[in-house]
Amino acid sequence: MLYYAIALDMKIALIGYGRMGKIVEKLIEDSGEHEIVLIVDPLLPTGMLEAGMLTEADVAIDFSSASAVLDNLEIYAETGCPAVIGTTGWDESVLSQIEGKAKIIYSGNFSIGVAIYLQIVSNAARLIDVFDQYDVAVVESHHTGKADHPSGTALMIASRLIDAIDRKKRIVTGCPDGRIAEDVIEISSVRVGSEPGTHTLIMDGGADTIEITHKARSREGFASGAIMAAEWIVNRNNGIYTLDDFIKDISGGRI
Repeated sequence: MLYYAIALDMKIALIGYGRMGKIVEKLIEDSGEHEIVLIVDPLLPTGMLEAGMLTEADVAIDFSSASAVLDNLEIYAETGCPAVIGTTGWDESVLSQIEGKAKIIYSGNFSIGVAIYLQIVSNAARLIDVFDQYDVAVVESHHTGKADHPSGTALMIASRLIDAIDRKKRIVTGCPDGRIAEDVIEISSVRVGSEPGTHTLIMDGGADTIEITHKARSREGFASGAIMAAEWIVNRNNGIYTLDDFIKDISGGRI
């Protein structure tokens, strides 16, 4: 049972029209519960987002690009249009500049399954903090069309580990030379074929290995979660919200 009040019959601005944007569009059209009033994409005649375009929109769902989202955030603050930011690879520290001026929920992944997975990761990290014979790492794989690496979700996982495991201080990505320092959490990324997204937390000790994996079957889970987040954010006060805020509210505080 979900505990939150959703907004129906929303007028949605779809910002970004790549793979995720098209899936969001299809889910909205199939459900018949909302209406897309605007699609903005550099490859379409609409071009880049401008403030005047959002006059009819109740909420924006943004799967644009890391370069575009920074300008888009300023527009959401200027117009007061609530926004769901699913774009990855941008500097999230800029959100402090619009704090209190907009309703924004952002995440590297809006899948409800990933939200649950991250809670499991946090609990596992607290246990691993006690048992220092276990080392940890994150491995993620995605399709070859994914522009950023590591994935936003992998960074979210590693951040949970850093927050809970005192002996881990830094996140390292790519292919670092030499040995990995003891205070490092390494994220390894693979790009192959049409893989929608797999993330694994590895906890390795001398006697055994524990692995916790989330594997997406398709991108529809990401898109449906973003639509749910849009239904949720329109009823919030101005503020910057995360996936944790969203999942805690829709679970009635159980998570």
